[in-house]
Amino acid sequence: MTMPLHFVLVRHGESEGNLVRRRERAGDHRGFTEEFRRVHSSQYRLTALGRRQAAGAGTWVRANVGVRFHRYYVSEYIRALETAALLDLPGASWFKTPFLREREAGEFDNLTEAEKERDFARYMLARRNDSYFWKPPNGESMVDVCLRLHRFLDTVHRGHADASVIVVCHANVMQAFRILLERLSQTQFNALANTPNPHERIHNCQVLHYTRQNPADAADVRPHPMWLRSVCPWDLSLSHDGWREIVRSRYTNEDLLREAEGVPRHTPEELEE
Repeated sequence: MTMPLHFVLVRHGESEGNLVRRRERAGDHRGFTEEFRRVHSSQYRLTALGRRQAAGAGTWVRANVGVRFHRYYVSEYIRALETAALLDLPGASWFKTPFLREREAGEFDNLTEAEKERDFARYMLARRNDSYFWKPPNGESMVDVCLRLHRFLDTVHRGHADASVIVVCHANVMQAFRILLERLSQTQFNALANTPNPHERIHNCQVLHYTRQNPADAADVRPHPMWLRSVCPWDLSLSHDGWREIVRSRYTNEDLLREAEGVPRHTPEELEE
């Protein structure tokens, strides 16, 4: 079974949660009201800016990918549903699936960064050390998200070999798709997660377009997605410049040993016998 010919991921537009946390980073905590803390993050609506971003993303998709898809999938979270509708894709018939929900934040849901540092200092230290296997208390690691997306991809594989599929979801879910489709390692993912390069970020309404068809030669069709373009429709300066060929890493014995020896030992040598 092969992936669809075109596989398009769209992050939701700016949500109430994005707005409150953006203001928090600037020192404004007024958004953390009793009402905001009471609801689960799945219930966040789009802001006015988020609705404009979604409409703009729809314009870009219709102009640069197409107006018709064979399958339309969306996360059950409200901000994703709202985004999907505002893409305004003609004739769309959406399938809602919990497999596309955002990464579970567990007890971190609706806490300020200061509260996380105060009440979960050990978890915050672990997050700074590694964002790949780390998980918040009662939440999910990136690997956990990858495991449930495997089940979603099993569905996508079936009967969609020559199809175009669009998915509206979330930033961490799109990062997990990158791990799976591009075979990113722990080291590669952590480098992406910590990069200051805005072109590697998943901005609101970011579009990731994977394809098995060579953009420069329509007759060149591969068994797996081999090309990717990443576009931020509302600010093209945040986009990559065109298509990139996907290079999936393979490792020799020497490569693996070199990586292992690049990590310092964490116990004194005298303990070894």
